[in-house]
Amino acid sequence: MSKIKIKKIVSVGLCMLLVGMISACGSTTSTKVTTSKQAQNKDNLTIVTSFYPMYIATLNVVRDVEGVEVVNMTPPITGCLHDYSVTAKDMKLLEDAQIFVINGAGMESFMDDVVSQMKHLQIIEAAKGIELLEEDHEHEEEEEEEEDEDHEETFNPHVWVSVTHAITQVQNIQNELSILDPTRSEAYEKNAQAYIQKLEELRANMHRELKDITQKDIVTFHEAFPYFAQEFDLNIVGIIDREPGSEPSAKELIETVEQIKTLGIKALFAEPQYPSKAAQTVAAETGAKVYILDPAATGPMEADAYIQIMNKNLEVLKEALK
Repeated sequence: MSKIKIKKIVSVGLCMLLVGMISACGSTTSTKVTTSKQAQNKDNLTIVTSFYPMYIATLNVVRDVEGVEVVNMTPPITGCLHDYSVTAKDMKLLEDAQIFVINGAGMESFMDDVVSQMKHLQIIEAAKGIELLEEDHEHEEEEEEEEDEDHEETFNPHVWVSVTHAITQVQNIQNELSILDPTRSEAYEKNAQAYIQKLEELRANMHRELKDITQKDIVTFHEAFPYFAQEFDLNIVGIIDREPGSEPSAKELIETVEQIKTLGIKALFAEPQYPSKAAQTVAAETGAKVYILDPAATGPMEADAYIQIMNKNLEVLKEALK
């Protein structure tokens, strides 16, 4: 082989080596850019909420706070989380989040699975510290009640339907977020106080408008309203369908009809989240009228939605109980 050919081969080899080195440098630079972007976003915070009322409360606390995103886990049409099971999509969402805001009080029956699999996830329980009401089990068959003497005491989790408890939940969310994310605590506190002021005005107006109502006895669709009734001094004398999605028995319907006739109740309250077939059946038997009372378990994904829903409930109650 001639010297000229040897020189050419060496030259080509050097060129290929240089290309490889340049390519490698380009790859390293790309990795550094990605790392740099990750560093820029490391302070971003993703908060997942278990369902609609928790989303609205959290949205108001983090409103316009830079770097914070709130995502609701369940579809807004889900309603209360009765027997809800988390999906693979839900778990992926939680895996990418840092904080999970739940109602608590037994509403999220799936929490054991979430806690066991998501060790990194910080849990905020909005109902923490609220005095809970026991679930009413009077409708259960007597033999079922006697079957298990060690029956575990269960509590009604629908605390947010009370405006007073909704205020407590907003305060709990703000307090916990300020501890977990102290750099934004001032913004959280400012937002929470602004929203709480709106809720306090709502509560005062509802009390003022309802204080002169003399008909205090009401019949509701399911057990979503005990805290609401407690708040506004109403008396729930009957519940048509205690478990949403299940039809009340013939015996339960007969008992409810007799009770309504005896007490002279003229208004029944169904919910927009569930079919009102049972309520319509009772209405036909008693002559009572069906009204829609909303527990704010679903609705528009807007910051003032809870206030709007409660104001509508106020107008419904004024009409139904006048």
